[in-house]
Amino acid sequence: MYSKKLTESVKKELEALKEAGKFKIERELEGAQGPEVSIAGKKVLMFASNNYLGLANHPEIVKSAHEAIDQYGFGLSSVRFISGTETIHKTLEKKLAEFLGTEDSILYSTNFMSNLGFFATVVDLFGGVPSGTPTTKSQVAIYSDELNHASIIDAFKLCKKENVVKRIYPHGDLVALEKMLKEDEDKGYRFKIIVTDGVFSMDGNVPPLGKIYELAHKYDAMIMVDESHSAGVVGKTGRGVTELFNLKGKLEIITGTLGKAFGGAIGGFTTGKKEIIEMLRQRSRPYLFSNSLPPMSVNAGIKMFEMMAQTTELQDKLHENTEYFVEKMIKAGFDIKPTQSAICAVMLYDAKLAQLLDEGIYVIGFYFPVVAKGEARIRVQLSAAHKREHLDKCINAFTKVGKELKVIK
Repeated sequence: MYSKKLTESVKKELEALKEAGKFKIERELEGAQGPEVSIAGKKVLMFASNNYLGLANHPEIVKSAHEAIDQYGFGLSSVRFISGTETIHKTLEKKLAEFLGTEDSILYSTNFMSNLGFFATVVDLFGGVPSGTPTTKSQVAIYSDELNHASIIDAFKLCKKENVVKRIYPHGDLVALEKMLKEDEDKGYRFKIIVTDGVFSMDGNVPPLGKIYELAHKYDAMIMVDESHSAGVVGKTGRGVTELFNLKGKLEIITGTLGKAFGGAIGGFTTGKKEIIEMLRQRSRPYLFSNSLPPMSVNAGIKMFEMMAQTTELQDKLHENTEYFVEKMIKAGFDIKPTQSAICAVMLYDAKLAQLLDEGIYVIGFYFPVVAKGEARIRVQLSAAHKREHLDKCINAFTKVGKELKVIK
């Protein structure tokens, strides 16, 4: 039977994943996401969540979600252009654009869909070779940092290969990027797009966006930034890397998520030039053929942006916590990757600090083949919800286990 053959093949693949250290285990939280969570009846401190501003269980956010269910129901049972658009969807899109300093926004189910929708639409709509032209070259060239998120990589794969040229430059290497742009100056590509993460999730660093912006102008390219780990976090008021580099409102496209700093629930977005956003509404398949966001997530998002407009208290607290944690960890002897975000990569190289969960600290380690050999690390994610005693307990646990395993002296 074919089904038996498939089952046996899947079993072998699963065993291979376990042997290679790629098998993922889902630990079950028993309650709301927050600075402290319960796993298997044990209280542990959470340092492995994207809940950067501590909004995932904020009472005002929860209240807004309840209010939306009471007024709009659980869901809309439709895509946006048929009968799935409430006034609150438009309100949230407007507030997104206002927060990030752009012209217009469009909501998606996730940011994975945002990235897929943008590239598939732009490349396949404008990358096709017009009939009657002598050239057979693709007409959209994309220049992507090698450490960009998987959703960007998968978006390239879904584009018709005859419509796109994919150029991958070494991480943060602007010399290599400029060389590629220069080589392609006279190739007649219809558009050039430089795409980069706003924060690279394994290291916590940001791209040299100011210099990328200069290259884009020099070689007539547009810029797309995925702000998933940076919006709400990076910049003095949390407006992301465009605020950090004084480029607010100057980029063509920004994508991001409501599922990290902005409440931690569900929903992605694309924001930028109004003409591009309008074209996505008309032609983006992940938008046109996916159910609209549930009202509770939308209403909670509106409340979140209203809170962000009133105060930077949460961003200030997050920045304070991150600076404190990094300073104390370096003082303890740990090697920390340079970070400009709420992600702190504690480099272990070959050691494994698996005992940290036993010390009441929930963190996730990344080892080969997830990262390069000899580049093992634990990714610590800070939150505005962490109190000073939470940070100290985490630092003390790292220090204790680090000394036991001779990672530090």
